[in-house]
Amino acid sequence: MNQWEQLDHEKIFRDPVLGHIYVQYKVVLNLINTAEFQRLRRVKQLGTTSFTFHGAEHSRFSHSLGVYEITRRICDNFQKNYPTKNKNDGLWDDSERLVALCAGLLHDLGHGPYSHTFEHIFDTNHEEITQAIITSEETEVNQVLKTVSPDFPNKVASVINKTYPNEQVVQMISSQCDADRMDYLIRDSFNTGAQYGAFDLSRILQVMRPYKDGICFKIVGVHAIEDYLVSRFQMYMQVYFHPVSRSMEVILNHLLKRSRFLFSNQKDDNQKKPDLLIPLFKNKVSLKDYLKLDDGVLNTYFIEWQDSDDEILSDLSKRFLNRRPFKSVVYDKHSAYLIKDMKKIIEDIGFDSNYYTATDNSFDQPYDIYDPDSNHHATQIEFMREDGSLVELSEVSPIVKAITGKLLGDKRFFFPKEMLNPNQNIDLFEEKYQYFNTFIHNGMIQTSKGENNYDFN
Repeated sequence: MNQWEQLDHEKIFRDPVLGHIYVQYKVVLNLINTAEFQRLRRVKQLGTTSFTFHGAEHSRFSHSLGVYEITRRICDNFQKNYPTKNKNDGLWDDSERLVALCAGLLHDLGHGPYSHTFEHIFDTNHEEITQAIITSEETEVNQVLKTVSPDFPNKVASVINKTYPNEQVVQMISSQCDADRMDYLIRDSFNTGAQYGAFDLSRILQVMRPYKDGICFKIVGVHAIEDYLVSRFQMYMQVYFHPVSRSMEVILNHLLKRSRFLFSNQKDDNQKKPDLLIPLFKNKVSLKDYLKLDDGVLNTYFIEWQDSDDEILSDLSKRFLNRRPFKSVVYDKHSAYLIKDMKKIIEDIGFDSNYYTATDNSFDQPYDIYDPDSNHHATQIEFMREDGSLVELSEVSPIVKAITGKLLGDKRFFFPKEMLNPNQNIDLFEEKYQYFNTFIHNGMIQTSKGENNYDFN
């Protein structure tokens, strides 16, 4: 197949966020129709967030199509307004279009069930698995990419790995203002019903431009980028770090941890073994094994485990399926010492603290600048002045400067709701319940200044 072979008629996907998604190349449509890409329909984009925002049922499939479309629009803008005229002018070489489109489309191919939660539990890396899917001769995706050229799968994988030699292509897909972030913010905002993620996408695409070291923005677009970063900050604080969603992640984590423990210790159970998870439990998972997993597979096991002989596995399955989140309270370095005592009380009441308590730290940097002495090398957002010189965003935006490099979020201690509303053994454990509530209301909520900083969900 000629790499630029186009469809007889372009394919149009109707999209609730972007309006229309246009596919002109056969290779892109063929990639969408592969088994590995279709699997993304069965993986939620936001994992457990739908337990908090019920509209958040959208999938990695719709997000990936969105990233492809935004990448396509960027390429169109670059080719129309900044086409290269000679090899070293730093402008856009449209021969890079197809690798950019395919990388944008396939960038999330390796996500497992419930996305990042699954990743934390089984110590997998979705970017590495994405690259494996793209480069493995066993996958349909690899076979489609090879119709472009034998080395095309490795080119696409190197964009995901951020080693592709054209920095403009890499930054389209992975930077602090890329097609991936722009799509998930506006898509997640739309589906959750939270308006925090709304920003002027068309304006950002208008002011985006290529230069010899990557992608920058015209100086007239400062306010559009400010708005985008503030939207990102608000989405993390109000949606992605929501305590109820994090609580459901904790339950999901403990549920799978308990199943793994029972399997590893060969505990008999009246339900069949989770055959599709066993390779992960044994740490001997193949790509074929991994690609069989999606949200529905886990949910099916959870439904079965409700009737498990193991009380913890059964109870956690019911809590997850029926949305019975743990409660949580914020703590800091001055109150962290209380957690040990809190766990002891919970143990005394009858809960196994390994499965019914957790600490969770959720922090994010709304914006970071490049630091040559850091292990984390951020691709900072730069603006091009009319004279061609570049200036970093925080130098021209007081709003962004105020949040640059700051970790924003909180630390939470999670515990069973029953600790606050006991409905059994009240006489036997009344003193312990009261002691626990004293910790919650008078211990965990104190700041270093002794002020009341109560944040309880």
